[in-house]
Amino acid sequence: MFKIKTLLWNPQLAACSSTARWILVVTLPVVLIAASASDGTRWWSYVEFLASDKLEGRNTGSEGHRKAAEYVAAEFERDGLKPAGIEGYIQPVKFKTLQLDESHCTLALVRGNAETHVTLGEQAMIGARVDPAPSVEAMLVFVGYGLRVPETGYDDFTGVDTKGKIAVYIAGAPSNLSGALAAHYQSAAERWKTLKAAGIIGAISIANPKHMDIPWSRQASNRGQATMTLAAPGSNESEGEQITIAWNPAHANDLFAGTGHSFDELLALAEAGKPLPHFDIPASIKAKTAVIRGEVVSQNIAAVYPGSDPALKNEYVVMSAHIDHLGVGKPVNGDAIFNGAMDNAAGVATVLDTAATLKETRPAVKRSILFLIVTGEEKGLLGSKYFAGNPTVPAHSIVADINTDMFLPLYPLKRLTVYGLDESTLGDDVRSVAKDMGIAVQLDPDPARNSFIRSDQYSFILRGIPALAMKDGYAKGSPEEIVFKTWLTERYHSVTDDLKQPVDKTAAAAFDLLAARLLARVANESSRPAWKPDSFFRRYASNNGGK
Repeated sequence: MFKIKTLLWNPQLAACSSTARWILVVTLPVVLIAASASDGTRWWSYVEFLASDKLEGRNTGSEGHRKAAEYVAAEFERDGLKPAGIEGYIQPVKFKTLQLDESHCTLALVRGNAETHVTLGEQAMIGARVDPAPSVEAMLVFVGYGLRVPETGYDDFTGVDTKGKIAVYIAGAPSNLSGALAAHYQSAAERWKTLKAAGIIGAISIANPKHMDIPWSRQASNRGQATMTLAAPGSNESEGEQITIAWNPAHANDLFAGTGHSFDELLALAEAGKPLPHFDIPASIKAKTAVIRGEVVSQNIAAVYPGSDPALKNEYVVMSAHIDHLGVGKPVNGDAIFNGAMDNAAGVATVLDTAATLKETRPAVKRSILFLIVTGEEKGLLGSKYFAGNPTVPAHSIVADINTDMFLPLYPLKRLTVYGLDESTLGDDVRSVAKDMGIAVQLDPDPARNSFIRSDQYSFILRGIPALAMKDGYAKGSPEEIVFKTWLTERYHSVTDDLKQPVDKTAAAAFDLLAARLLARVANESSRPAWKPDSFFRRYASNNGGK
């Protein structure tokens, strides 16, 4: 039998006797919710539209994205949800765009009087997330992981001459850092704060090839896409950074020539989670860049299912997912559309499926539920960042965010990976709901991927709002792990993340059911979700008036 606090109940039963009401409250809502999502058919119907070729990959600010946003808004209206945008269900978001004109960009390694051309795409890529200076020439310095973590005293910059130089670092963190600390300080904004404080003017990152979600070749083929920043003043988190470069790990030793160190040596230390050395690199980078600038407007979509409690209805539990993907790129086997079926039509479909379930069951929940579909996640969590800073409901009234991004229903749902599981009381809620459904719950099995800061829940966390994200989980060494990692290698940010891939619709239905029950549980609790006393992210609670 399910616990009452995990369930929704039907207000139409209020006229029943207390005994009948008790029995029905325990059993009926579960039957209704389970029946509406038992085979995943409705969930898949949403995915089919959002990931169809006619939406052309839903790139932020594109016509396909606008059509997707209008579709979601129409579904919210059909389900009787109240508009919570600025223009009905829509919150317009303005972006500045930047695209490298690579035909007018050059990159070279300079050693003494010798200048060696660097092939863009093969050896390195100039990043467009930073608005590059037209011309840059500076010496290189290796700074290990490029981290400074005050909480532990870890500092890759102590005793290193970094002023006016370009930092070279290997992505990752030493093993003595917690996942939360490591992820937070590797975020783009925090890293640039650290580098800037050390007098660094730019950065070269080298990915650990054992933790690369996307093969270098696919990253390189997609490098021509425009990047974006919010048009709102003060939104540029990389202000002052003159250049950022991603270096192909296969060519990393080009950088380390003459240092007495090899990439294999450094990678072995990184794989062991050990501190890395720091040393000057007897070379400089010489770069010339050209960019094409523009502006676009894209859409967040927001809707509210009102709460029933006279006081708590003015608080909001957010259920979020991003709707944007990568649009149209270079053809691969004749296919140029990045449909983004799992990333993240699947998550948007879960939100829509939950909203449709509310229409069918009409539960009375104490708090209001804010369904939020955001844009610009692929551009750096920009849509959620904009909403979190410019919410369409009072900021202090948002009590939690439950985010769904690329949850990957590729095999039966027996285990749930929860990012942020031990950071707030939301983790306790997930454990309770999952236990009732016979589903195991686990922490991030691969924290080196920094997943917790790579999706939209992080925008809410930085505003002090407890948040988490969930995916279908796997046990280490299991066949499910192989399926999961094969998907990342072959389909993540690829044209093959489409409607032709095998999907377990029953697993998606179970995931949607779990998400709906979690949402109801949080909405009905007497207390707001709270950060755990030992959570690193508790420091941001004051940003939202919380604890």
